[in-house]
Amino acid sequence: MSEENSPNLSRRQFISGAAAVVASLTVAPGVFLLKPAGAASNADGKRWGLLIDTSKCADGCTACVTACHEENGVHSLGRPQTDAQWIRKVHLTDRATGHQQSLPVMCQHCEHPPCVDVCPTKASFVRPDGIVLVDKHTCIGCRYCMMACPYKARSFIHEPLTDQKPHAPRGKGTVESCTLCVHKVDRGDGTTACVEACNKDGHRAMTFGDLNDPDSEIARRLKEQGSTAIRADLRLNPAVRYQGI
Repeated sequence: MSEENSPNLSRRQFISGAAAVVASLTVAPGVFLLKPAGAASNADGKRWGLLIDTSKCADGCTACVTACHEENGVHSLGRPQTDAQWIRKVHLTDRATGHQQSLPVMCQHCEHPPCVDVCPTKASFVRPDGIVLVDKHTCIGCRYCMMACPYKARSFIHEPLTDQKPHAPRGKGTVESCTLCVHKVDRGDGTTACVEACNKDGHRAMTFGDLNDPDSEIARRLKEQGSTAIRADLRLNPAVRYQGI
């Protein structure tokens, strides 16, 4: 899928600007989302996260977007305004200096996610390892979570879907977003599709790992170099952190 054609944002708007219904439910037969307590990491205190170095994120590169959508069976339906996007590229401009940069934005997998707070059926939930998911069997498509998300990270499925991936259930009338490649996490891959694609292209702008493991690469880099959380003022403690913004 191509890069998002949205207007450029200022750095201030992006970091501190706020973002801002029932439909039929159709989930592919035989496709089930992993239970909230299904991850093997429940008992060992893990919290999975991403660190994104924007200085290494190439303008015009959409390798992470393409890889994510291919991995999870997200296809363009030719409707840019309503096409599902689990990850998108955003362009920032510092109005004071004119400096421009681009970076990927996806579900931030907050420790205190607003999407979970507003969900009337508890379809949105946080796993013990910090990954935020949507149970498609209980999602009623009210889209309250979409309105509550300050990152505009969730999409609504308007059309019936075919050729779904068994590990990424999708269905008309439900909401979806980045899962941090939960299927890869649970089988022990230790990475995500977006990180693999970024590394393959040689940019190495993305690092995945356990935020709670002081010996992990991501934890070491966060301690040594610091990071920025988008909308830190909301105190959501997202698991996706940025350097260079």
